[in-house]
Amino acid sequence: MISSKKMDRISNLPEALISHILSFLPTEESALTSVLSKKWRYLFAYRPNLDFDGSFSLKCGHGVEPDCVTPWILNVLERGVSDLDLHVTLAGLCLPSKMFMSKSLERLRIESENVIGIDMEDVFLPKLKTLHINKVMLGKGGDFFEKVTSGCHVLEELILIHVYSDFWIRSVSSKPLKRLILSCIDCDKNPHSVSFDTPNVVYLEYSDFVAGKYPKVKFDSLVEASVDLAMTSEQHEHASYEHSVGDVTDFLMGIRSVQTLFASANTLEVLTFCCDHIPVFHNMFSLTIQTCKSGWESLPALLKKCPNLETLVFDGLSHTYTIKCEDVDGCLCKFSGEVPTCLSSSPVKVLQITGFGEAGVETETELIKYFLETMPQLEQLIIYYDTLFDDDVIELSSELKRFPTKASPSCEIQVIFGDPSS
Repeated sequence: MISSKKMDRISNLPEALISHILSFLPTEESALTSVLSKKWRYLFAYRPNLDFDGSFSLKCGHGVEPDCVTPWILNVLERGVSDLDLHVTLAGLCLPSKMFMSKSLERLRIESENVIGIDMEDVFLPKLKTLHINKVMLGKGGDFFEKVTSGCHVLEELILIHVYSDFWIRSVSSKPLKRLILSCIDCDKNPHSVSFDTPNVVYLEYSDFVAGKYPKVKFDSLVEASVDLAMTSEQHEHASYEHSVGDVTDFLMGIRSVQTLFASANTLEVLTFCCDHIPVFHNMFSLTIQTCKSGWESLPALLKKCPNLETLVFDGLSHTYTIKCEDVDGCLCKFSGEVPTCLSSSPVKVLQITGFGEAGVETETELIKYFLETMPQLEQLIIYYDTLFDDDVIELSSELKRFPTKASPSCEIQVIFGDPSS
């Protein structure tokens, strides 16, 4: 009873006085008082002194007053925080532009479930090495990419996912940048111009619609890339084999030093209808192809331009018949009755199939047999079969091992249960 009365006396004190009392406690301990009652929930945040170990993480959801968030952020910025991690689910919140004006920040991460706004003006983050932004509206920020890279002199990792603004000229220019993830594929519209002057980037993930032009694409050090280039609905309407509806050749030229490439199904379609010619990828030793919804018309030309390819991965074997299947070098299937030259001269040693069976076991099995009898350098075939029955895996393995492979008689065949990514 005595303890309860003492607690009541403290709780009945003015909030300003309680915040002053909390200032004598370590920040972590004062934050624990937020569970005492509704009154105590946010009192610790109003204490006059906040001590951090250089990092600050804030998750804002239902029950948090939007007007409280900005003072919290400004407070930690003024105190020289080096690592700021914000996860916001509040609707209608506009974060302060001063987050992009800090001499101490080394890592900044802003994520939201609903799109939030930032009235960004200038960018000056001289120590920032990592910037991660997801679902943010930048208002009338102009060329945000150029602002960020010019204001972050030591930036090594840049991740921009679903970042909205009124810009259609995108320019990423940074010498220290090593890792770039850029996803701009929400709005069904072609950007006017996209440029990359990033000679030291070793890892790239890029999702976007085909740009009107690519004035500069410089990825001299690229090791691994995942490319998801897509056509707009308007381009789909006008797409034909006779006339291109766009041209990504300059972009491909800029990434031709890549060693490991993942190309989405959208990208295969773009290579068919929006590409003047495919450059030679001399350094590429591993290529992953995602197959779904579109034909394989661009695959023969792409494989021919990878003279040193060792590993070929099919993410699914969803083959769609098109008129090009009737041409010997118009597809990878055997509708033409002749072996495509990209298969008969293929340097590929390892063929990997993931998601086997999703497009039909019988059809996919015939395609795999076709690869076995036409690809001369195959040393290993690995199939990931995600089935509910172990007998399916054993049966497929036995069937393929009995198959009389002509081109690759010594190929080792493995059928593995499950998915390699799980």
